[in-house]
Amino acid sequence: MKERQRTVGRRQVLGYPQWRRTGIRRWLPSWRLVLGSLLTLGFLGIGAVAVAYAMTTIPEPDEFTQAQTTTVYYADGATVMGTFATQTREIVDIATLPEHVGHAVVASEDRTFYENAGISPTGMTRALINNLRGGATQGGSTITQQYAERYYAGQTTTDYVGKAKEALLAVKIGQSEDKEEVLGNYLNTIYLGRGTYGIQAASQAYFGVNAADLTVSQAAMIAGIIPSPSNWDPLVDPERAEQRWNRVLDLMVEDGWITEADRAAQVFPETIPLSTGQTYAGPQGYLLDMVRRELRDRASFTDEQIDTAGLSVVTTIEKPLQDAAVTSAAALMDGTLAGEAPAPNLRASIVSVDPADGAIVALYGGPDFISQSFNSATQGEAQGGSTFKPFTLVGALENGIPLTKRYPGFSPMPLPGWERPGLRNFGNQSFGSIDLVQATEDSVNTVYAQLNIEIGPEKTAQVAQRAGITTPVEVNAANVLGSSTVHPLDMASAYATFAAQGFHSTPFIVRQATYIIDDSVAYQGAGAREQVFSPEVVADATYAMTRVVTSGSGSRWVGPLDRPIAGKTGTSNENRSAWFVGFTPRISTAVGFYQPPADGTPGQETITPFGRGVREVTGGTWPSALWAQYMEQVFAVEKYAPADEFPERANVNRRSATSTPTPTATPTPTPTPTETAPPQPQTIAVPGGLAGRTRADAEAALVNAGLTANVTEQPSDTVPAGRVISADPAGEVPAGTAVTLVVSSGPAAPPATPTPAATTGAAAPAVPPPG
Repeated sequence: MKERQRTVGRRQVLGYPQWRRTGIRRWLPSWRLVLGSLLTLGFLGIGAVAVAYAMTTIPEPDEFTQAQTTTVYYADGATVMGTFATQTREIVDIATLPEHVGHAVVASEDRTFYENAGISPTGMTRALINNLRGGATQGGSTITQQYAERYYAGQTTTDYVGKAKEALLAVKIGQSEDKEEVLGNYLNTIYLGRGTYGIQAASQAYFGVNAADLTVSQAAMIAGIIPSPSNWDPLVDPERAEQRWNRVLDLMVEDGWITEADRAAQVFPETIPLSTGQTYAGPQGYLLDMVRRELRDRASFTDEQIDTAGLSVVTTIEKPLQDAAVTSAAALMDGTLAGEAPAPNLRASIVSVDPADGAIVALYGGPDFISQSFNSATQGEAQGGSTFKPFTLVGALENGIPLTKRYPGFSPMPLPGWERPGLRNFGNQSFGSIDLVQATEDSVNTVYAQLNIEIGPEKTAQVAQRAGITTPVEVNAANVLGSSTVHPLDMASAYATFAAQGFHSTPFIVRQATYIIDDSVAYQGAGAREQVFSPEVVADATYAMTRVVTSGSGSRWVGPLDRPIAGKTGTSNENRSAWFVGFTPRISTAVGFYQPPADGTPGQETITPFGRGVREVTGGTWPSALWAQYMEQVFAVEKYAPADEFPERANVNRRSATSTPTPTATPTPTPTPTETAPPQPQTIAVPGGLAGRTRADAEAALVNAGLTANVTEQPSDTVPAGRVISADPAGEVPAGTAVTLVVSSGPAAPPATPTPAATTGAAAPAVPPPG
């Protein structure tokens, strides 16, 4: 009684301590409390999980997992030029993969994949026990959990809270996505070594094949190294890689994916060497840089988009032509072409443009973009020299001046804009009264300077820019002689405008860019053509430029190619640059040389002479030789093999010719030069070289000389139809005499094509006149 009275008033918590019991027993909970507590905690836990599950939403895929490699191809759409990527990945549809690819991965990574709900309780428990015991950390993750981790989280989860969230997300994914979708995204997401993400990039990196072509053995090897691809790469640890391969094949047999007989037939696959991944190495680095610039500048892609959007980019670069440009440039620089290597700081460029649409079909901008990132063809600038004379010629033809107009060609000649004794021709050679065809053929400076003064230098500048020159052109009397600097690509583009009969197209290098994932078009490079010159004007200018090749400053090297070619040599003051730019109806090619100082300071110096018999490098020497060697290979390509004829000479403005011009300064007239053209003779020399010309050209030559033509036709087995077999009489004849032209009326085989000296190794001839 006294004990009970003493306990009255003492406080208890949840009925403890129990005063009816003694010792430790008064603190032990009853089974009812234990059961109730466990049930309460269980219900709370279940509720918490249910709430967490309900609040779990499937996020948008991580940007990293969506990034794909952009692949750049040559014009054939199949030969890879290079890739752009922050990671090497190309997403593929799982439906395009052989079944054994997915089976190998499932057997290796998650054998219950097709039955589980996205998680494996046994696997997670096993991993937890292992981790608590201090073993190597394990995740116990299913394929769905790995997929959730990489595809949505974008990073590896290591803490237990993160793993719990990952498990809930995996269950959620298992309820909302079918197994094939999960497996496909997993295969496109995971890192598989050698810098690759996803099965397609890995297939290329390890075996050089597409994922759709993986064999059972190859698929088993890739599946086996998934847990540690960098360490188990066969090039790093071949024994471990083969152990893992065997394991995967054994599991595939156990799970019924392959038969024992199939298993016995497998041989460990051979992998290819590891790629160095130098995207911009070598000459093709300049092309890839141009592709990136065009996508960025014209298609408005950012660099990040280019590296991650997964584009398939087909360029305009034709592999056979590009190979020819690279090998020809190498032959120049190593001394094979000239018998002696040029100065190491010589910059040589080759660029070809398709006149039909402006496509850049070949471009050599340097030997290696990584060591010399300055592109000589697109960024390099050199004075155009006499390659600008055709611009003045076109301007004159547009201003009513015909090819037949004659000018005095003596040297030196006092002219506005040149100090006395005046402008000189190359070698100070003097000519009599000559027409614009001969002035073009022989690149007569004094005639073209008079012509430029007559039409106004601003006309020459305007024509150059309409043709395709993008750099500023000086407006002075000397601009006809190429005093302004130009890019080699611009010169190829401008002469392509002539080849296209006056249509200009903006040059481009990306034919089409499409998204790999759905083949939708992202960008197309070709633009609309614009008629900037009349076809008749261009036909006459082209005719004059063909004479440069047949008998003028480009004839020594380019003439032996023996097909219709028009072009112009060019050499700047003090031989600081040298050019040959030529074209056929199918292709326009510019070859340009310049030499920056060896010490790296700005500017250009006189090109150091090199090669047999060459005392100064002019457009008629090694630029013409390099053009010929390269184009000889181009003409062996089927697309460029036909020897297409140019349109016939149109003889625009023929009736407006006068014998002697009166040069005028710009913008006001100037006095006639002190020297005047010699008086016209009473007798006229029948033009030489009529045999072999087209009928229209021969007739025009006779009319220009003050004679008439009497044409007859006869069959010929040696002269092509439409060309002159013979002309009679010859020599000096009275003005107005009718000269009989015998023209072939039947087809005949073209004459044999001699091999240019540039490719046979013959000694170089005496230096021909430059442009």
